[in-house]
Amino acid sequence: MLQDWERSSTTRVVAPARPRKLAKVPFAELADGRLQGVVSSGSDIERVYVSSVAAGSYEFTCSTNNNRPCGGARGYFCNHIRALLTEAVLQYGGERVARYLKVEVADEELTAHTITAAMTGARQGDAGTAAPVFSRFLRHLAYLELPPTTAPVPEMQWFPPTRAVV
Repeated sequence: MLQDWERSSTTRVVAPARPRKLAKVPFAELADGRLQGVVSSGSDIERVYVSSVAAGSYEFTCSTNNNRPCGGARGYFCNHIRALLTEAVLQYGGERVARYLKVEVADEELTAHTITAAMTGARQGDAGTAAPVFSRFLRHLAYLELPPTTAPVPEMQWFPPTRAVV
């Protein structure tokens, strides 16, 4: 028999490791082999930055939503990337972020600072990843505007029905 959540057009969300403040980093995800997300500008309320760090190589990018490069990312992590890492640790937990990014931290508490410090050899990469990340962020915002319902969401109908594995 299907559970109530299996008949719903919504999915269960894993609770964050700790509460986050969404005003500074409204979107953070571990996807496409990167930690990536959207970070609000500290100086302009209408500007956001799309930042990412690749797993393993620690290649990083940071640019505005209209593809202008971040002035602080000059060969090392800018404040936007540091904020993204901090929020990712709050959302997913330090162990999961370190494991996903393939960071080895020797017997220390897994904080954003210790993970950042362990990412030696980080280098600036191509900002070509910004558009898909920002597009996904906008899609998430659109879903937040939908009223809660258990009725199917038409654009999600292409997902095949699944049954719970016990």
